[in-house]
Amino acid sequence: MNITTCEKNREKAVLIGLCSPPELPRTLVEEYLQELAFLADTAGADVLMSIIQEKKQRDPASFLGKGKVDELAVFVKENAVDIVICDDDLTPVQARNLERALECKVIDRTGLILQIFAIRAQSSQAKIQVELAQLEYMLPRLSGQWTHLSKQKGGIGSKGPGETQIETDRRLVRNRISLLKRKLREVLLQHDTQTRGRLIIPRVALVGYTNAGKSTLMNILCPEAEAFAENRLFATLDTKTRRLELKINKLVLLSDTVGFIRKLPHHLVESFKSTLDEVLQADFLLHVIDVSHPAFEEQMVVVRDTLRELGVEHDNIIDVFNKIDALEDPGALGALRMKYPEAVFVSAARGLNIAVLKEIISDHVALDYRERKIRTHVSNYKLIGYLYEHTEVVSKRYLDEDVELTFRVHKNSLKHIDALIKPLLIHDYAVADL
Repeated sequence: MNITTCEKNREKAVLIGLCSPPELPRTLVEEYLQELAFLADTAGADVLMSIIQEKKQRDPASFLGKGKVDELAVFVKENAVDIVICDDDLTPVQARNLERALECKVIDRTGLILQIFAIRAQSSQAKIQVELAQLEYMLPRLSGQWTHLSKQKGGIGSKGPGETQIETDRRLVRNRISLLKRKLREVLLQHDTQTRGRLIIPRVALVGYTNAGKSTLMNILCPEAEAFAENRLFATLDTKTRRLELKINKLVLLSDTVGFIRKLPHHLVESFKSTLDEVLQADFLLHVIDVSHPAFEEQMVVVRDTLRELGVEHDNIIDVFNKIDALEDPGALGALRMKYPEAVFVSAARGLNIAVLKEIISDHVALDYRERKIRTHVSNYKLIGYLYEHTEVVSKRYLDEDVELTFRVHKNSLKHIDALIKPLLIHDYAVADL
């Protein structure tokens, strides 16, 4: 049980969790509650106390045992606590019973994350997605909100105005959900129309646990990105895409995506699948990992599991271990390099090894390039100029009145370029086969 002081003008919160050794040890639950405290801080609450009860199974009526609920009720009353936050999902019955016993707001981890998303949402698309997720979360929890109106006796005439009000609310919520889904489809259609020209350019997406430093990395790779970055969870909700110049006529579109987290609400994943389409459409992913976090390997597993849930089945992923400057043990970095030999180790905040990361990105992009060689008359300046502008020209050789060009082109542009040069083609082969 940890008790702290709080700032003014912020809600006072208490966190609760269950441990069941050896399957779920207390130390692990303490780590989960530390993350929950960070979430609460992001949402605008100060945590006064964290409570962990050792219990094999959660109480179906009130989550915690009766004795622990009574103890918590005293603390809530004496300290004017505004909200109690549970690390696990609460059933509607558990939430309602806890609110009655504690006489304060009670929410679970999912509700807290949804609240943070609502605070962070800036664009119209993000606001629609968040409201959609909130309503789908709220729908099964509407029961019990109107018990003061319902009949208490059974038999004929027991269907009172309370139940009617519940059904009315459910219908209104379902209608709003349908409307939001329609609006979201329209926004996505408009977005697809606006970004259709991007399809021929290689695409790379930044993914990772929330607060791993994706936006900071985005800003140092693409200084004009101006991605919002701060030491808060879910600083980024809207996908931001910028051009990353690698070499002459060789670039990628780099996208910064929403961070993942343990127990990411299912409704949120479903609602934000359109935003996370950038992850599915990317040629490869940069998995940004906060190597200074004590549970970074567990966070890596969470990200990989979430990617699978989204439908990412390939392993074209580069692990980017960030915040190496924050490692306290001097020998830790060497051990990590041994354990993860294919990974890149950087500090986005200090700009360490960013040039190495760019080179690795360039090497991965090169795997999807093919090399072409053509011979054409020197007067064919229109085609020659087009190839210089849209491909990576490797060599040029003059043969009498002809010019022989060797160039590289990405697979996304291959069909279009081949249609232009087919009569002039001398030889082609994959860059990877050179």
